Amino acid sequence: MIKAEKAKWIHRKLNRLYPAPAIPLSHKDPYTLLIAVLLSAQCTDKKVNEITPHLFKKANTPQKMIKLSIEEIREIVRPCGLSPQKSKAIWNLSQILLDKYKGEVPADMELLEELPGVGHKTASVVMIQAFGVPAFPVDTHIHRLAKRWKLSNGKNVDQTEKDLKKLFPEKDWARLHLQIIYYGREYCSARGCDGKTCPICSHLNA
Repeated sequence: MIKAEKAKWIHRKLNRLYPAPAIPLSHKDPYTLLIAVLLSAQCTDKKVNEITPHLFKKANTPQKMIKLSIEEIREIVRPCGLSPQKSKAIWNLSQILLDKYKGEVPADMELLEELPGVGHKTASVVMIQAFGVPAFPVDTHIHRLAKRWKLSNGKNVDQTEKDLKKLFPEKDWARLHLQIIYYGREYCSARGCDGKTCPICSHLNA
């Protein structure tokens, strides 16, 4: 099976399994999504969703967030891990949003990537989920599965993103991003698939 045919088959399979995948991080607007995605680095979505209600009850806008001290933010987000870096990034990016963007999250990839604690993947998630701008965020699940399914050479996440964008229609990137994440968690974890048991791997390796 050539790569393009394989991609189409995987696409159809994921559409059957996850026809309407929900965004796993609870949020109400671009700002709360940005904070939730930032907190999700090296932390599960479940844990982030347990923490953000406590944080957003105190501060769900940049204006409210900078009224908290970095230490107050750190105490709330501590269970997410990396709390010293994350709390500082949350406070600083909130101040920058107020200083430069009138408190609004910019709908621009490069401007988002300039914010403290916001890398390319986080910016991509915000662009596609908050603003509907086509992007294909690649996290560890997607990077691993793209390599396992031989859709990409898997050298790094940047290359994986480029390879997947070439293989799949732009209009489907947002849904595919979530579908692959859900699939990796449910069927094809890093150590839970030997290439013979999950629905996609078993077909590709038959």
